[in-house]
Amino acid sequence: MLQSSPLLLPAVAFAVGIVLGDRWPDATAWLVLMGAALLAVLALYRYERLVLVPIVSGIVALGGMRASSVRLAHDRVAWPDGHVQYEAVVVSEPAQKPKTVAVDIIMADGGRRLKCYVATDEHSRQLTIGDRLQLCSRIECNSQWRHGTFDYRRYLEVHGFTGQTFVRAGAWQRLSRSWQGLSVKQRLQLHFLCYRHTLLERYRQLGAEGERYAVVAAMTLGDKSAMSRELKDIYAVSGASHVLALSGLHLGIVYMMLSLLVVNRRLRGVSQVLIVVAIWAFALLVGLPASIVRSAVMISTYALLSLLHRGRPSLNALALAALCMLAVSPDSLFDVGFQLSFLAMLGILMVQPVCYGLVSSQYLLSHPLLRWLWGLITVSVAAQVGVAPMVAYYFGRFSTYFILTNLLVIPTTMAILYLALASLLLPAVGSWLLTVVGWLNGALTFMALRLPCASIEGLHPSALQVAMMYVVVIAVFLIVLIYDKRI
Repeated sequence: MLQSSPLLLPAVAFAVGIVLGDRWPDATAWLVLMGAALLAVLALYRYERLVLVPIVSGIVALGGMRASSVRLAHDRVAWPDGHVQYEAVVVSEPAQKPKTVAVDIIMADGGRRLKCYVATDEHSRQLTIGDRLQLCSRIECNSQWRHGTFDYRRYLEVHGFTGQTFVRAGAWQRLSRSWQGLSVKQRLQLHFLCYRHTLLERYRQLGAEGERYAVVAAMTLGDKSAMSRELKDIYAVSGASHVLALSGLHLGIVYMMLSLLVVNRRLRGVSQVLIVVAIWAFALLVGLPASIVRSAVMISTYALLSLLHRGRPSLNALALAALCMLAVSPDSLFDVGFQLSFLAMLGILMVQPVCYGLVSSQYLLSHPLLRWLWGLITVSVAAQVGVAPMVAYYFGRFSTYFILTNLLVIPTTMAILYLALASLLLPAVGSWLLTVVGWLNGALTFMALRLPCASIEGLHPSALQVAMMYVVVIAVFLIVLIYDKRI
């Protein structure tokens, strides 16, 4: 496995270094260790097997040094006592809370990101993404609140927040629209997010509202601000939460849609470049969540290799995506979405071929419908093997009807994405889109609330138990590989 996927070991070593560096943030010590590893590599370069140890140690030290610098930067964040006056730009869709309107803001001076709660009134209800505000409030460091395995401070740090603030009614005002003071990267992201807001408004003009609007917005453009807790619970209990979080499924469908537009095969190189650019534009449009970035890196790798007639999803591409993302943002490793996205893809790449091979390929080739159905079932089982322990750890739940759910939601998700694109071009299609979304919500509600034992609740395994589950899965996988080779 390591020979066919040479990037897998560096990716694991770098991730281990990030975990250790976050726990022991001493950048100097990690730098010394990396220097010692480099000297050991120079001394042992003639010994092929021995030199692997200092190489891996050096990668671990590099991850530790990277994570240490980030952790120390988080710990050094401090805010002045009392109220301060500052200007900021709204960079998220406002979310209505019982007494406040929650928005993400970026300070015009310094570009620091804050979680902001504005007291609800007629003015705060009119806030929109891209607004420039002048505020007077007290800024506090990220909250230390915890609930079970959920660490709110870690969640805020992972998503780039350096503080939070509550703004009273009358303590802010809207200024003329300007993004002066923001970096080029922040302005670029804001341009895409503002365009996403325009598309969301198009959905409302089509008549989407309530739960139907919330699902369409989340499933196609990654905006969950309108999702109610009850609707989130229904999708979670039925095992369909993954279709609300944009991931490889959605980006794969987008890739297929774009590939269908490629007619001239003689310009394959140009078309693949344009598709990759469009994929990353879509990633920017939906806010660059971890699962989408992972998928975009893998699809970009796939598109490049396809030009060499070697394009196929692999552990190497997954490892490359992990290395790229962790090198840019080590905190991503502690993001639940990052973990579940990579574990699901790891399960699909490793377990799905084994499961798929349980049925004769000749038999499947002669029954196309059964082949499609069996492929969907094996992908669902493989992804569940990858994520089930972590879902139980973070959410204390196991959805028992996950196969039935995926047989329902994956084709429906494809239909919703196609209809969403068509409705933006032909508004008359909007009624079909809303009908399909309403049918999906009704079916999942029935599964979550009417079917017996839809989910097993209250699991909450410890971190050690989760680790042992994955050890067992890996052991079984290796045994199957060895057995197949002997056959």
